[in-house]
Amino acid sequence: HVQLVESGGGSVQAGGSLRLSCAASRSTATAASMGWFRQAPGKEREGVASIASSGTTTYADSVKGRFTISKDNAKSTVYLQTNSLRPEDTATYFCAADPLPSAWRCRLMARSNFKHWGQGTQVTVSS
Repeated sequence: HVQLVESGGGSVQAGGSLRLSCAASRSTATAASMGWFRQAPGKEREGVASIASSGTTTYADSVKGRFTISKDNAKSTVYLQTNSLRPEDTATYFCAADPLPSAWRCRLMARSNFKHWGQGTQVTVSS
């Protein structure tokens, strides 16, 4: 069974950076599409970034140029480097995996396609 464990969240001032990690069960990051989603109070969970099994990445417009998703297949770990953080980035960040990936599914970052979810890690950005 796929298990995902996020870490690296915390509190940071605007303009700062955090590196989020998602440790996935064996081979998940290699075989699956992986995504980072976030949910702020009163808002729907939204896709932030995704990375296909091939390594192709997709970003939400709101984070493009500031966040970078990457993975280490050997460690089955996915990362989200968050730079130039803004208060609007404050949210719980979730790692997710789509076990039956395709290029278009990964680009869509549709919640329904990601069947496995971590517990989330809190990111708080103060002004």
